[in-house]
Order: sequence, then C-alpha cells, then structure tokens
Amino acid sequence: MAAAVVFAAVVASAAAQAEVRWEVAYLTLEPLGSAQKVIAINNQFPGPVLNVTTNENVRVNVQNNLDEPLLITWDGIQMRMNSWQDGVAGTNCPIPPGWNWTYQFQLKDQIGSFFYFPSLGLQRAAGGYGPITVNNRAIVPVPFDQPDGDITLFIGDWYTKSHIELRNMLDDGKDLGVPDAILINGRAPYRYDNTLVRDGLQYETVGVEPGKTYRFRVHNVGISTSLNFRIQNHNMRLVEAEGTYTNQQNYTNLDIHVGQSYSFLVTMDQNASTDYYIVASPRFVSDPWWREVNGVAILQYSNSEGSASGPLPDAPNDYYDKVYSMNQARSISMNTSAGAARPNPQGSFRYGSINITQTFVLKNEPPLRINGKRRRTINRISYSPPETPLRLADLHNLTGVYATDFPTMPSNAPARIASSALNASYKGFLEIVFQNNDTDVQTYHLDGYSFFVVGMDYGEWTPDRRNGYNKQDAISRSTTQVFPGGWTAVLVSLDNVGIWNLRAEKLDNWYRGQEVYVKVPDPQGYNITEMIIPDNALYCGLLKERQKPQVHQTNSKSSALAGARWSARLLAAVTLIIAALCFS
Repeated sequence: MAAAVVFAAVVASAAAQAEVRWEVAYLTLEPLGSAQKVIAINNQFPGPVLNVTTNENVRVNVQNNLDEPLLITWDGIQMRMNSWQDGVAGTNCPIPPGWNWTYQFQLKDQIGSFFYFPSLGLQRAAGGYGPITVNNRAIVPVPFDQPDGDITLFIGDWYTKSHIELRNMLDDGKDLGVPDAILINGRAPYRYDNTLVRDGLQYETVGVEPGKTYRFRVHNVGISTSLNFRIQNHNMRLVEAEGTYTNQQNYTNLDIHVGQSYSFLVTMDQNASTDYYIVASPRFVSDPWWREVNGVAILQYSNSEGSASGPLPDAPNDYYDKVYSMNQARSISMNTSAGAARPNPQGSFRYGSINITQTFVLKNEPPLRINGKRRRTINRISYSPPETPLRLADLHNLTGVYATDFPTMPSNAPARIASSALNASYKGFLEIVFQNNDTDVQTYHLDGYSFFVVGMDYGEWTPDRRNGYNKQDAISRSTTQVFPGGWTAVLVSLDNVGIWNLRAEKLDNWYRGQEVYVKVPDPQGYNITEMIIPDNALYCGLLKERQKPQVHQTNSKSSALAGARWSARLLAAVTLIIAALCFS
C-alpha cells in the first residue's frame, strides 16, 4: 500500500515537469525573396511551441550556436520568486557563443497565450521567437467549449537589414526608418496587390474545416509597429488576453500593439466559394507608403472553390479620429466569473478597494541627445545596463553597480544615462502611471507580473483621474499601450520577490534606454522567500572570475532525446523507491 502511494506521488511529480532542448542558430531563409540570416530554434522560424500547464516546473536547455551572447526571456510568464531565470540583462549573465545553459522555473498560477524571444541587442528583429501556451489544469473548466483546433499567428514588421545592421544604425544615432514588410509566421504577404508584393514569395496558409471553431492565438512580435488584425468576413470572439479570460465579445478587427497577445475563437461559418484574407496592417504611422503595406495570409476552407481576390477588408478609418483605438482597448475587460488561474489579489477581484502603497508616474519623451548620443528616457533617465547583472550584484554585496535612485515622478532635471532602479515594497499595491509625451504609441511590459489596466485617456494624468478608474473588471495583463499625448494607469500587487524588468516593447526604444528595473526585495532576507541562485548560474562583469569553464556538449541531442532521458531517470527513481519500500 505504501509503495502504491509513493508511486502515485512520484508519477504526479513527473507529470508536473516539462523539459525541452533548444538549439539556437542562424538559418538562411528568403522571407522577402532574397537570402537573409534569421535566428531559428531547432531549425524552426518561428520557433517551437512551449506547451505547458499552470504550476508546472519547466526546464529549457538552450544551446547557443550564434556568434554572439544570448538570453531568452519569457514575455508574460510569471515565475515564482525567481527572477534568476528571467532572461534579461539585469538578472542573468548572457549565454556565451557555443555554450549551453538550462532555464529552470515553476509557473505561477496562470494560463493563456504568451511568447519567448531573445532579449539582447535587437536579436528579436532577426527572429528567435516562438509561442508559449499555458493550459488549465484538467480539473478547472475553460469558459468556452473546446475548440476544434489551435492556431498560432505571429505578426510583426520586418526589415531586410540584419539585426546587427539595425543595431549599428541606432548606435550611430540614426532612426531605423520604415520597415520593409509585415510578416505573418515569418512569411511574406500573399500577393494581394501586384504593385506592392512581388511574385513568387512564400506566404502563410491556414487550413480549416467548414463549420468548425478554432482558437487563434495572435502575437505582435514586431519591432515598432502597432498592427490592426482582422479576418475577412469572419467575426473574432475575444476570449483571452495575456493570461486573463476576457468578457467575450465579437470584433471585426482589433489593434494589437508591439508585444501584445490575444486569443480569439473564430467559427468557419462562411461559404467556400473562395479563400479569405487574414490581414495585419500598420496603425498610427505617418509615411504614406507604409500605411498601404499589409501582412496578408490566407484562410483556406478544405472545400474552397477558388483563391482570394479583390480588395482587402477595410482597416479602421480613423486617421483623424484617435479615440477609436482607445475605446476599443477600453472595451476589453476581465471575465470575473471564469475559473482557472486568477490575477492577484487571488480570489477576490476587489482590487479597487485595496489601498495604494506607492505611486510611480513614468513619463517618456521624444528622443533626447545625452552626452552626444541619441537616447530614450523614462523620467529623464536613460537606462544603461551594467556589465554585472543587478541581481548578482545584490547577492554578492557589490556597490557602485547600480543605484536605487530612480525618480518616482517626472521632473525637469537634466537628462542622464544611468544604471538606476526603482525601489518597491514586497506585498505592496503599486500604482504605475505611464505618461506618453511623444507622438508615437508606446507599449510597456513588466516581467514577473500581470497588472490591472484601470484607466487610459489623452492629456496629462492628475490624481483626480483615479475617479474614472475601472475598479470592477479591468483586464489583467503584462503589456499595455499608451497612446501619444496620453496616459495609461495600472495597478499591480507586488507578490513576487526579485528584480523585474519594466521596458518599452518597441525594440529601438528599449535598446536606447527606455527601461527600468523594479526591485522588490524580500524583507526577511535572502533564501527565505525568493528562490536561491541556481547551481548553474553564469558569472560576468565584476564576478567573471567565478565562472568555471564549460565542457561543451555536442549539438546532436534533440529535444525528444532530452525528454526521453528525463523520463528514463524518473522511471528509474520510481523503480528504486518501490523496491526499497517492498523490501523494507
């Protein structure tokens, strides 16, 4: 009897593990008709899906076969007290070229659609991204019928220049200019317009069956362009936004800003006389040519009778009406009756009655020239990553690496470049107001957390704006847009100890310093609440002497092989435990 109990416990533990091996390398493809090096994972562009279940322990073994350092970050994934695995420069030393490193973390209580990507040096502009699907546990019902299929679409602007060329342009003080195209799943547009799209390009085709309903998980993984997404003649029922089930409503189109993710249910209820267009088009852009460029894929019924033709479905006609997109964003709210993972504070949704313990008003401005360099700022601070990650510096009591002197309110102080962090309080309830004093849409993301998007409007934020906050069913997510000349307010429960990256998701703004780290220290001290530093931690900067040489592994191990060996180890452990109990 005891053996059976232990066997069940070990099997349950085994089921709560997910392990994959990824090889990150350059791959030569022709997304726009000429050879271009992209970053692929296991020879896939976009990369393979990381399919996990809430609360699982995840191990991702990464082999860096690039010619430059690499970090993988997990956009929207909340790790339990474990910023050591966040995969950004403030918490991790990068994986050197040719080296191997394993991320190990436990998911918090969350579900939904997310993505991973390389976080250093504009590498995402070359690819390296892929989907993360976090499923409900079997005992928790989903607030809609099981779809007949699951379809992931990555939409995003794309340059034919390499990420290194783009990086050099920014270093030289230049802007990146207008992108060359919008890709869908790494592929060029369908030839909807002979003058805009050259012949012979590979495009994405999504095959479906008539009468069935599919879950479309759509991610904007581009560099800087907000995109409007739509499917010709089909309603899109929004059901989830970055880990939160939404109040379900139909959209004919939806603006998806850089770094944002959504899930839609789409029923194949049209006739099959032709294929249908799937479209992603630029939003809030001034260049006349760029406004006409679209990413186009094909929705193809299995009994389709012909190719898609004619004009694309119309984008919102609101060039002079900036309220349309904001009202659309305000219409997205949380399904408070759904089960499954819930945002913090857990189980109550009474976030509107919780006392705010800290307020940060974070203002960005147009590019500023600081020390002769063109930089981006928040509260007139342009972040410069030190060679030693902040979290490592704290652990080893290093001084002078960074300062917790980031201003919590905007000022007219001289702009400066600094390694500066925001000091926050564990178990506090934080109000962050993003004030956008630029002419472009900004998108902000906070690692390690979801936040309630309680308000957005045009003009300057003032404390009396709190009277208009949504205090009942604001969407909880990790990435929010801030419209030009406007503000967005979010509330977040600081329940996750660590140092967490708060950044602009637009890659050029992020690269030029539009980020800050939020320090949430454990008041009880190290190794009490937070996960301890992993055994395989990498060292760099002032701690580089601690780094031991790595015995390089061969590149022939596949993800499947790694998984098989992990299963074999578990089976061996189960066998030994049963044997010990049987003969005790």
